[in-house]
Amino acid sequence: MNKILDIITAKMQQAFIDAGYDASFGRVTVSNRPDLCEYQCNGALSAAKQYKCAPIAIANAVVEKLDANDYSLVEAVMPGFINLKLSGGFLRNYLDEMRTSPDFGVEKVGAGKSAVVDYGGANVAKPLHIGHLRPAIIGESLKRLHKFMGYDTIGDVHLGDWGLQMGLIIAELHERQPELPYFDPDFTGDYPAESPFTLTELEEIYPTASSKKSDPVFAEKAHTATYELQQGRRGYRAIWDHIMGVSLPDLRRIYGVLDVHFEKWLGESDADPYIPAMVSDLKERGIAVQSEGAWVIPVAEDTDKKDVPPMILVKSDGSAIYATTDLATMVQRMQDWNPDKMLYVTDKRQNLHFEQVFRAAKKSGIVKAETELQHVGHGTMNGADGKPFKTRDGGVLRLETLISDMTDFVRSKVVENKIVGEDEVEATTAKIALAALKYGDLSNQPTKDYNFDLERFAAFEGNTGPYILYTIVRIKSILARYGDWKHLSIQEPANPEAKELMLTITKFGPTMESALSNLAPNMICAYIYELAGTANKFYHETPILKEENEQLKAGYIALMGLTKEILETCIELLGFEAPEKM
Repeated sequence: MNKILDIITAKMQQAFIDAGYDASFGRVTVSNRPDLCEYQCNGALSAAKQYKCAPIAIANAVVEKLDANDYSLVEAVMPGFINLKLSGGFLRNYLDEMRTSPDFGVEKVGAGKSAVVDYGGANVAKPLHIGHLRPAIIGESLKRLHKFMGYDTIGDVHLGDWGLQMGLIIAELHERQPELPYFDPDFTGDYPAESPFTLTELEEIYPTASSKKSDPVFAEKAHTATYELQQGRRGYRAIWDHIMGVSLPDLRRIYGVLDVHFEKWLGESDADPYIPAMVSDLKERGIAVQSEGAWVIPVAEDTDKKDVPPMILVKSDGSAIYATTDLATMVQRMQDWNPDKMLYVTDKRQNLHFEQVFRAAKKSGIVKAETELQHVGHGTMNGADGKPFKTRDGGVLRLETLISDMTDFVRSKVVENKIVGEDEVEATTAKIALAALKYGDLSNQPTKDYNFDLERFAAFEGNTGPYILYTIVRIKSILARYGDWKHLSIQEPANPEAKELMLTITKFGPTMESALSNLAPNMICAYIYELAGTANKFYHETPILKEENEQLKAGYIALMGLTKEILETCIELLGFEAPEKM
């Protein structure tokens, strides 16, 4: 379904042609003076120079060629502007087509294409902390948006499960329980099925081991254990299996609370088998060159305005690094899925890292020249005071604690205001809290830092998730009181508030395309805040259910129904849903 701006631009271009002028002057834009008109065309001003004619004369000639049935206002004004307001009939037809079209007629720009969204970035054996919030919910939203826009989309958590932290845990476990069979090189039996540590113990073992990295003896043990694990030492692989078995269920649980779901739970360990052949190939083809004992891939370009260092492929001690693993992961993804696009959602401080990796991937031919590689670098979440978010003792706040704090705060408001009955408190609280948390984050531009404010994010008024939910619940209540409404057709706007709401609805498709092209869920947030505002204004100014004219009432209800469905679609793309009551 064509966007409304494209439709009226095409009509304007034809009018320019019919009036004897070039179609290129017929571009229509949304008016920057909504008090005067809804859309405008300034092409006559530019055409005047080429045709050596007064712009107002050109504008008048073009206006005469436009179909007056499409507009409630079409006028040429000095010095040569063409002002437009759409007719009620035009809007009625357009919205009714939206109502009956799959996904409201949005063009599936990703149809026939595939995308991999790399987000989450959890480290096995460590609890998720507040730093994991933004990549999880931004990535989940971008994945859902790509699916909605037609892409065959895969979300991959890309676990940190193969690095030094594994060696640190093995070394610490060896110091604590050296008698375990995993450390006996001569052991040939079956290793215990039960893990030698619980989740709570594992989450204590790692930080303890990490604090010993400055001890050269312990550090050497950890590096040796990491190397031997990666070389396939049987006992260490068994410990690794236990670490994964204990850690993954908890990661899945917490991501599930956030309504974040990955199609693939792959990690650095899955990329490791691809590294030897990849490194050998890059060396043989001269893509990788030696520098101070290391192997690097030069990625600087003549157009660079600042230095871009070579990407280190193999360190001088022969070990691989994150960049090596990221390249090998691309090898795996191209072989298994051959995606048209790969998105990486991480902290923006990794911008240089991904610039190096992307250039190396293109230079080496690991990915095709036309494959889109994009890093969505996000800012940080700070406390309400603008300072880094810390616990009372100065530590990093666990993500589960943050979710619990938001849930407790929302629950107190739900109970205090008696929003629902006792049997519905927990389910309603969970939905409102998730909306508050996600919308509070996603309404900010991804690259920007923001301050986490519990009270502001959970407020039922203003630009918040609960306000959006309240609007949806209010509309659902109206529709329920009316009865069967889904067969009703859109009618011409009966008042200015209805027309404003209809015009806002027409922005849905363009907003989705803009959010996709800019990788910006905040654009969806801005749109639904505007849509909720115009819906509430329409509700307050229009006696919807008290309207005595049944045909007029049916038109109001159809408009409310379409508004609700678009709002629900948008919050699904953002990763939350509305309760039945609020």
